[in-house]
Amino acid sequence: MTYDAFLLLSFGGPEGPDDVIPFLENVTRGRGVPPERLVEVAEHYRHFGGVSPINGQCRALLAALEPRLDLPVYWGNRNWHPMLADTLKKMRGDGVRRALAFVTSPFGGYSSCRQYWDDIAAARHLVGDGAPEIDKIRHYHDHPGFIEPFAEGVRAAMTPGARLVFTAHSIPTTMDAHSGPAGHRYTGQLTEAAGLVADAAGVTDWDLVWQSRSGPPSVPWLEPDVNDHLAALAKEGLTAVVAAPIGFISDHLEVIWDLDNEAAATAAEVGIDWRRVPTPGVDPRFVDMVVELVAERVAGAPRRKLGELPVWDACPAVGCCTIPGRTHK
Repeated sequence: MTYDAFLLLSFGGPEGPDDVIPFLENVTRGRGVPPERLVEVAEHYRHFGGVSPINGQCRALLAALEPRLDLPVYWGNRNWHPMLADTLKKMRGDGVRRALAFVTSPFGGYSSCRQYWDDIAAARHLVGDGAPEIDKIRHYHDHPGFIEPFAEGVRAAMTPGARLVFTAHSIPTTMDAHSGPAGHRYTGQLTEAAGLVADAAGVTDWDLVWQSRSGPPSVPWLEPDVNDHLAALAKEGLTAVVAAPIGFISDHLEVIWDLDNEAAATAAEVGIDWRRVPTPGVDPRFVDMVVELVAERVAGAPRRKLGELPVWDACPAVGCCTIPGRTHK
């Protein structure tokens, strides 16, 4: 396939105090998130001056990739500037007809995969005639460039008697049930990735738990929450935990607040020594992975993966990863 450009497609985040509430309104629109939760999360951002780390992390990744790719690079976000539609307008003006998009989530599911397809469709509709076609790079949850930086971090952080605990963003259980052609792809991929990291680090005893729940209390979400799990481990007599945020590629707000602040405080309260493993960020192996994934599509380079779950360039099922009752593009 011939491509004219590379597109980094991400979640977006506020870049100042005045951006926080409008950004959160974009994120939660139509989701029934309680207003008090919005205010609570806004305070998390204001703790860091109203600036989300994710945009800086995207800039760092683009800076690492630009000299490595034989394509012009662009960046568009789901929820804050640079908004995807504005980026597609610029791409159209630059003569781009077809671009290959790398999404900053390795996993399947509605929020982590399908919603980005919906975002692309909505942005192309806004741009109108001549909007570039966008193809999305495959899931990469089991690529060595994602697994190896985590495994190295786990090896460095583990101490005798410590429990390895992987964390990922919780989602509604119904969303997980509808993720992937056969369902439960989100939890399946996370479990596989965690197992691959643990094996590479030489750890046999580990848990996968959840964090950053934001939905209404009446809706069941994946459990246990990391804070509840820490309390349970303390009751079992565990005194040390190594946390690996396997659900994230960089240290953005859900990592530095929900783990480095809230979960770390919980661990201190219950008498657990808490160590958190870095995310890949711009680790050279992760940057190499993105370059390889582009080469897979552009030049037919060999596909590297460590797991058994299938991956594909285009989803083989129509209508997977949907939310029941919601219209999708």
